[in-house]
Amino acid sequence: MLMQVLTQLVIVVSLLMIVSIGAFVGRYRLRDTRTEWRRRVREAAPITLLLALVLLGNSVARQTVPELSWMIGWNLTWPIYDLEGQFILWLQSYATPSVTAYFSFVYIYGYVFLLVFPIVAYFALSNTRPLRELLTAYTLNYALGLVLYVFVIAYGPRNLMPELVDALLYDTYPQYQHLTRQVNRNTNVFPSLHTSLAATAGFLAFRTRGVYPKWFVVATVLALSVAVSTMYLGIHWLIDVLAGIVLAYVSVTLAGHLVGRWSLSSRLAGRVPYVSDNT
Repeated sequence: MLMQVLTQLVIVVSLLMIVSIGAFVGRYRLRDTRTEWRRRVREAAPITLLLALVLLGNSVARQTVPELSWMIGWNLTWPIYDLEGQFILWLQSYATPSVTAYFSFVYIYGYVFLLVFPIVAYFALSNTRPLRELLTAYTLNYALGLVLYVFVIAYGPRNLMPELVDALLYDTYPQYQHLTRQVNRNTNVFPSLHTSLAATAGFLAFRTRGVYPKWFVVATVLALSVAVSTMYLGIHWLIDVLAGIVLAYVSVTLAGHLVGRWSLSSRLAGRVPYVSDNT
């Protein structure tokens, strides 16, 4: 079943990518990419390797994170509930089959597409700084998020109140459990990494709106939808989502300072402007 779900995910995201490349990237950028791809790969290789190592370390470390968290014993589940109360129940009171279908699609397919497409779009630019900032921000999200998961124990709404909060995603599409259980842990909901990574893509879409104005609109809608979906589906609290947005802002800000300052390729070639429409 896992392979079936993964195959479906790959097919849907691939179709979205093909349509979006044609709609947002354009033929002239693809033409230039054919002649410049080696340089772009070379410049993005260090941060790409670092991101891969962080993802690998994250997948290994999260197997032991719950045990470390319980040793530290900082359980914020009830303080979070006391702060926001019945907000998730209120949000789910507006649930309908069509709304559930939309947010389920966004949570699974829209989220992956939102993270992957900017990599392709920014790789299509001659100036690799946006790509390197994106990959650096992703790396920071995962690294800082893992640290918070170690120190903070927090159960999501559907785990804390299973009799009141509907697990809309799994009740409607139970096959997705085979996918999400590979990366999710019941005690790791603060902050929402779904929200932080989606917001990161949205923030950087805003910064590159002069180059990809239409993508900025789509990314904003998707990022907001992903954030709402995590609450509507009963997975995260509002506080998790707000913390995810803060994490995204911190990651994007740090990435903006680090890229160029610590980039070997930028040191050799000299610093370049962020990006312009003719890159």
